[in-house]
Amino acid sequence: MTASRVLVLNSGSSSLKYQLLDMSRPSPATTLNGAATPHGDDSGSRLASGIVERIGEEGSVADHSEALGVVSKELRARGLGLDSPELAAVGHRVVHGGSRFTEPTLITDEVVAEIEKLVPLAPLHNPANVTGIKVARELRPDLPQVAVFDTAFHATMPEAAARYAIDRATADRYGVRRYGFHGTSHAYVSRATAKLLGKEPSEVNVVVLHLGNGASASAVRGGVCVDTSMGLTPLEGLVMGTRSGDIDPAVIFHLSRVGAMDVDEIDDLLNKRSGLVGLCGDNDMREIGRRMAERDASAQLAFDIYVHRLRKYVGAYSAVLGRVDAIAFTAGVGENSAAVREAALRGLEPLGIEIDAVRNAVRGTVARVVSTETSRVAVAVVPTDEELEIAQQAYSLVRP
Repeated sequence: MTASRVLVLNSGSSSLKYQLLDMSRPSPATTLNGAATPHGDDSGSRLASGIVERIGEEGSVADHSEALGVVSKELRARGLGLDSPELAAVGHRVVHGGSRFTEPTLITDEVVAEIEKLVPLAPLHNPANVTGIKVARELRPDLPQVAVFDTAFHATMPEAAARYAIDRATADRYGVRRYGFHGTSHAYVSRATAKLLGKEPSEVNVVVLHLGNGASASAVRGGVCVDTSMGLTPLEGLVMGTRSGDIDPAVIFHLSRVGAMDVDEIDDLLNKRSGLVGLCGDNDMREIGRRMAERDASAQLAFDIYVHRLRKYVGAYSAVLGRVDAIAFTAGVGENSAAVREAALRGLEPLGIEIDAVRNAVRGTVARVVSTETSRVAVAVVPTDEELEIAQQAYSLVRP
């Protein structure tokens, strides 16, 4: 029996998400203007998924070790136990790989130590990722475990895009550069967009817009990322649910000098009390849409600022790429908000971008084109699947 299953773990500070996928089975179909098309060589049928929440809280599971025990019990009850010989690997999402990790990596003691060294670059995420890795390795020390890094897909950015214009010695000493995030999503969506168009990834230039509570854009030339909106941290770039996105760095100095705010207060402001929630009190685009329908001025302004920033990045990345074949919307807002897609691309007809109002209004769960037949640039809605991307990368590293 050939082992073909991959368990994907996404370990947060108080949660453990999991999915079990069979890499010998095909993944779902995509849709090209209403006609079903296969994913080509993609595979990965989802056998099980779930989440253990409130880890460490009173009345819940005590720690990640107990949480993984819960996962193991749930899978065993469905005949999918972690001791199955069909399990080929465990794939772990790791948020920050720094400059060291730029591809899926087989986990060793040395790799764990290096990921721990990157904690200052991702203090909220990497510690939890490491905890999940350690617990899984203790449970199945005989099984290959693979780390897949959110930053890896963006490691191909040229230095002109990756470096900030500050003193080079200082930047190098403290690892200050643009790393980018949501990389597994951008990788999956850019490749799925090419297949939706019936082309190889190497033939297609795509602007990917990952729009969830966190949001990022990327410019992908021939399957390779050449620019992305997030930087040293996930704060840079687009307007997000609670993050400001791009901002004049001097705002920080101003708030410190004039507002007497310390670093932690400003950090909290820009990461947790800004973006949509800072502008109108809501970070749910559905609620913002409801309020806009009732002529709520603050909700309308928040929406306008959000789509203005999006439009700027679409234009900027069109210039970076030189030729754009497709714009792909993904994640919660990108996949479900026809209003955001339409508003973000409104007025871009001179760039060859024409969205079809009827197609755009149709909701769906598979990848589809929503641009007009005459649009030079395809506009696509492509549901992301980060777990499948992690499973594919992990399996490609360990399969016989």
